[in-house]
Amino acid sequence: MAIRVLLVDDQPLLRTGFRMILEAEQDLAVVGEAGDGLQALDQVRALQPDVVLMDIRMPRMDGVEATRQITGPERNGPAKVLVLTTFDLDEYVVEALRAGASGFLLKDAPADELVQAIRVVAAGEAMLAPSITRRLLDKYATHLPSGEDPVPDTLHTLTDREVEVLKLVARGLSNAEIAADLFVSETTVKTHVGHVLTKLGLRDRVQAAVYAYESGLVRPGAQ
Repeated sequence: MAIRVLLVDDQPLLRTGFRMILEAEQDLAVVGEAGDGLQALDQVRALQPDVVLMDIRMPRMDGVEATRQITGPERNGPAKVLVLTTFDLDEYVVEALRAGASGFLLKDAPADELVQAIRVVAAGEAMLAPSITRRLLDKYATHLPSGEDPVPDTLHTLTDREVEVLKLVARGLSNAEIAADLFVSETTVKTHVGHVLTKLGLRDRVQAAVYAYESGLVRPGAQ
């Protein structure tokens, strides 16, 4: 079955461009559009999309609050949120990730990258491009722990190997890349990631990456 996509952006021309790209793919179907966060909430309830392509800056309700309501505990449906950002202008992307977005993508990303990102998010994975993640978190370094602050108690529930995996997730590595780095199988990595998410009460890899930085486990700019 085709992946059902809802386009949310206050610029009709951009929505039209995204629609043309996505409708050229046999496994993607654009089921609706919205020009702001409030319209997005209505459309999500009515159309039950699999993925919401969400702009950040919009009138009436921005993408952060819309994401929070779409993915929060009262969520009504399976929708995942993929945030669109211009990076240099959007200072709320980290908030969107905290709110439950499954990843983010630059608005000027190539068409094939947009299509692949939607497929990845629809499959339940996180869209974490390492280079963009690092630049984004470095931009917010002054708002995140220095690495010298006390480590949260919840972090002590992880085993040493789970901490290693969390650090690599925060760097944006895929399961295959983590497996190669730690000389274990992908299945083992998936198991470790699952344990990390369960123990820390996190929804997905994106929230795990944000947690790693916010807790001070990983410092912005560190290798």
